[in-house]
Amino acid sequence: MRLEAKLPLYGHEVSDTINAWEAGLDRFCKMEKPDFIGRTALQEVKAAGVKRTLVGLEMIERGIARDGYKVLDDGGQLIGYVTSGSFAPFLRKNIALAYVPPEHAALGSAVNVEIRGQGAKAQVVPTPFYKRPKNQ
Repeated sequence: MRLEAKLPLYGHEVSDTINAWEAGLDRFCKMEKPDFIGRTALQEVKAAGVKRTLVGLEMIERGIARDGYKVLDDGGQLIGYVTSGSFAPFLRKNIALAYVPPEHAALGSAVNVEIRGQGAKAQVVPTPFYKRPKNQ
């Protein structure tokens, strides 16, 4: 259910090599606040531009994208990697989170996930994958 809600897990979606902008956690970085530890590093990364972004994937073909699996473009070139993936019980689908370059992050973009040496089709979908309905 963590995956369905797109809650990050340290060592997978966030780490000391993944910054807040890449992980989509910018809503927690209040850059307008006075000086804080890491502010300069975050400003430098933002000014340089994000080289990868965290996206949601829904498997179109059979297979479960697991942590560390390669994400390939249509030509078979390596473009990213899966951080977390599993069967989603609420959605009854195989879903995953992956880091890909911004040019491959548009909703509906087709990618392949290398599962046991073969590419399985997937597409970029909106996240979080599941939102609990609000009680009215």
